[in-house]
Amino acid sequence: MSAFLAAVGIAILAYFLASAFELITGNRSLPRLDQIVPDPSVPHPRVSVIVAARQEADTIEPALASVLAQDYPNYEVIAINDRSEDATGAILDRMAAAIPSRLSVVHVKELPPGWLGKNHALYLGTERASGTIYLFTDADVVMAPDTLSRAVARMQQAQADHVVVIPRIVTPHMGVEAFVSLFVIGFGLWYHIWKAPNPRSKFFVGIGAFNMVHAEVYRRAGTHRAIALRPDDDMKLGKLIKLAGFRQDLVNGIRGVSVAWYPSLRALVAGLMKNAFAGLDYRLWKLAAAVCFIGLVRVWPWAALAVTHGPVRAIYLAIVGLILAMAWDNARFNRFHPWIGLLEPFAACLLIFIVLRSAAVTLRQGGIRWRGTLYPLDELRSNNV
Repeated sequence: MSAFLAAVGIAILAYFLASAFELITGNRSLPRLDQIVPDPSVPHPRVSVIVAARQEADTIEPALASVLAQDYPNYEVIAINDRSEDATGAILDRMAAAIPSRLSVVHVKELPPGWLGKNHALYLGTERASGTIYLFTDADVVMAPDTLSRAVARMQQAQADHVVVIPRIVTPHMGVEAFVSLFVIGFGLWYHIWKAPNPRSKFFVGIGAFNMVHAEVYRRAGTHRAIALRPDDDMKLGKLIKLAGFRQDLVNGIRGVSVAWYPSLRALVAGLMKNAFAGLDYRLWKLAAAVCFIGLVRVWPWAALAVTHGPVRAIYLAIVGLILAMAWDNARFNRFHPWIGLLEPFAACLLIFIVLRSAAVTLRQGGIRWRGTLYPLDELRSNNV
């Protein structure tokens, strides 16, 4: 048994050595948004900022106010009120009345068949847009006044077709922060996002907080029509763009873009119900593989410290040390607590619970319920990108 546990530990250690190298070098390879200097002599293409909002009365005003305060000279904002039943629509109308030349509002009363609400709203926004560049962002994202200027400058300087900005994720307490830390590291390593800017790489990236793309590239990649039923529309849009042969760029924007994640662990679990199983393409074999993988590499090394001895325990101590080192280093780039890695076993178990519960709920109700609408599982599976 000791030999078997040692072999497993060596395999996990090798995985984390490779992962640590990718994470550390990848984070350092990203340009920082706050260090990008726009050239005032370069033309300013028109940008259409498109925001989809449903039941966002608590967040839409400060978020949209930050977008309307951008120092970029040539942009419009299109806000789509997606069937909200709270004060979202009234807030948007009031803000638009104050700045009609900059902000326009579209109210969606009914959702057409074959669409997720948010995807339809974003697509509808492009139908109203006049810009040659689209910026898709969320209704709870707050931006520094120079964010748009710097992002457009980066698009021009890098000759990129699609620019994705990583936001700072603001968390209410250590429990949510621990999950976010694990999620950020796992997301980066799972999708190898740092390789997305390499045109020869198959890897891609997309983040809902800040997806900026040339309008013509968006149309040629298939628009949101091609991902009409994907809850993970941000990443799938990135995939469409990369598959179409266009160039992506990834920027660290934590000093210019921020988004407040869920206010509690209960809200976090509820909020991720729609995406967790979707990210596995609604396939049970992928679910089993993901749960086994997370349990093996993120939970087992900690448990092994209590049941192993001697050289075998030393292997698992090295693994745990790497986990803590990776979390500590990643915290520097995301403004997390430096020792948040100590809570990783809790976060990993929570992730497994969310994935399993997402699958169970989706299968039990025959689809996902999102923004007040139930989408049948067969339809969701048919939109496989």
